Amino acid sequence: MQRQWKTRRTIGLILIIISAYLFIKVSNYEHKASVFLYNVHPNEPWEFVADFSNMKYLNPTIINFSITAESGNYNHWNYSTEYSEKLSHWPYLPNQAVAHFQIKANHEDNIYFIHSIHKTCMFMNLYCLYSESVFKFSKSNRTNGAQCEETIHYQCPVFLKPFCQREVLHQRHLIMDNLKKKFTK
Repeated sequence: MQRQWKTRRTIGLILIIISAYLFIKVSNYEHKASVFLYNVHPNEPWEFVADFSNMKYLNPTIINFSITAESGNYNHWNYSTEYSEKLSHWPYLPNQAVAHFQIKANHEDNIYFIHSIHKTCMFMNLYCLYSESVFKFSKSNRTNGAQCEETIHYQCPVFLKPFCQREVLHQRHLIMDNLKKKFTK
């Protein structure tokens, strides 16, 4: 009886350690999304996306935000923001994020960039993950319009990989669809 109890206790402890490790172990992932906007100059969607107040339209999971720092000019603008959002697939767990944006323009080549780094925290800011996004807006050589491409590198616990992928896919789909709706003429 004593031996059976120790075996169950040891197996339970091992399972707890493995589960904790899989929750704590973070891996890096990448996602790419794009949309083509006909008859639009690339600086138009670039200006719209660069203004964080438009993110609530593009990504309705954002609850609120405040700009905490801002500097630069039209061709190279930097700002930081704190925002909160709800997860689309688990809205009961809001998260808080701090993001730093670099907005750059190359008017001669009609290429515009938004580079951002996000620190997203959950569970009363005790558990934080990082993501980085490069959003490129460029003029198409073949068709009159703007090619909008975003590459995101994000962290996620190994244990929650399917959940994180669903969340990223959902948000990027919303952003690209809403961007297309905004600029469809």
